[in-house]
Amino acid sequence: MTFKQIQDVKKVSFHYADRKLNIADKTGIKAAVEDLFRLEKQKLDHIEYIFCSDEYLLEINKQYLQHDFYTDIVTFDLSEKTDETIGEVYVSIDRIKDNAANLNQPLKNEILRVIFHGSLHLCGYKDKSEKDSKLMRSKEDFYIGLYLNK
Repeated sequence: MTFKQIQDVKKVSFHYADRKLNIADKTGIKAAVEDLFRLEKQKLDHIEYIFCSDEYLLEINKQYLQHDFYTDIVTFDLSEKTDETIGEVYVSIDRIKDNAANLNQPLKNEILRVIFHGSLHLCGYKDKSEKDSKLMRSKEDFYIGLYLNK
């Protein structure tokens, strides 16, 4: 089996750039991402989550978005056609740990939030305006609840 064939089989994959994160129930989370795309009526071809440090993501933020600040997530839509979804989602482990502590949330919930957040961006949701941000947050909460109550 070639690498391309392996990628075709796996719609959701997790990778680690310069930091490792122990994520419980990876299989269940990957299935939840696939469910999210199905419920949002979006075709998912492949999405890669790359977990990394603040510094790693800061360099991506500077290089590709010309933003010189830390962030918890950067999502790239790599789809070449309108009827496919291919994406890369970079997640700062440092930021999600800090956010979980600052928001008094379990780390698992914050991991789920950013994973679903990246997926929702690829489904077309935005978060720049207050209205868009509220909708995004409600969608994140919905999918976290769906996953936790399965």
